[in-house]
Amino acid sequence: MQIIDSHCHLDRVDLSAFGGNIESMLAHAEELSVVGFLCVCIDLEHFEAVLNLAKNHRQIYASVGVHPCELEGQDPSVAELLTLADDDKIIAIGETGLDYFHVEENAAEWQRQRFKRHIRASNQSGKPMIIHTRCAKADTLQIMQAEEACSGVMHCFSEDWETAKAALDLGFYISFSGIITFKNAENLRAVAKKIPAERLLVETDSPYLAPVPYRGKPNSPAYTYFVAEKLAQIRGESINKIASITTANFKKLFSI
Repeated sequence: MQIIDSHCHLDRVDLSAFGGNIESMLAHAEELSVVGFLCVCIDLEHFEAVLNLAKNHRQIYASVGVHPCELEGQDPSVAELLTLADDDKIIAIGETGLDYFHVEENAAEWQRQRFKRHIRASNQSGKPMIIHTRCAKADTLQIMQAEEACSGVMHCFSEDWETAKAALDLGFYISFSGIITFKNAENLRAVAKKIPAERLLVETDSPYLAPVPYRGKPNSPAYTYFVAEKLAQIRGESINKIASITTANFKKLFSI
């Protein structure tokens, strides 16, 4: 069995539990069958560190982008994103999107413009997008449709079925995190049950959002196992099947 963590921030994981050694962290993940990782960039100031992790480890891939909540630092143009994405280890653009939880909608025009630039970079590079949306589902979908976003994933999905269906209709994948293990996530579990198998991905978003039984503690890429396990339970499948499906989907989406 092989599981891929389709969204994690390895450059931000606290390695103290692993003797300060990323190799130990990766070995721990492999013990739980997690053997591939997409280390997602959220600002350009740390892009080099993210890229170096990917270049130094065959099982790690990386993205390039600036998170919608990043207020400081470089705000890249389409051309700058395309230049940075021109590396075989960079397999995605993002994470990008809209977040009105931290920034009010009427003050977030800069977020919308940033999102559009990332979509254009994705379309021009042919590399899929990683989309973050929080309290902004209508605007997120409207911009995706208007900009003719070609491919990508709605990461750490926590919205309703209507939002999922609209993203699926655009050709996007849906990735579930440890949130589906939370006690109050019944509605999300109902959505997870309905997503077509060929569009499913799993992730940790580590070091954030640790799944049950580790909720409230630092998250680790190894815990993708528990996300896959819960998804299997929700859908009435074996974890082996969910692992096989989501790994194949990851490779197809990101052309691995």
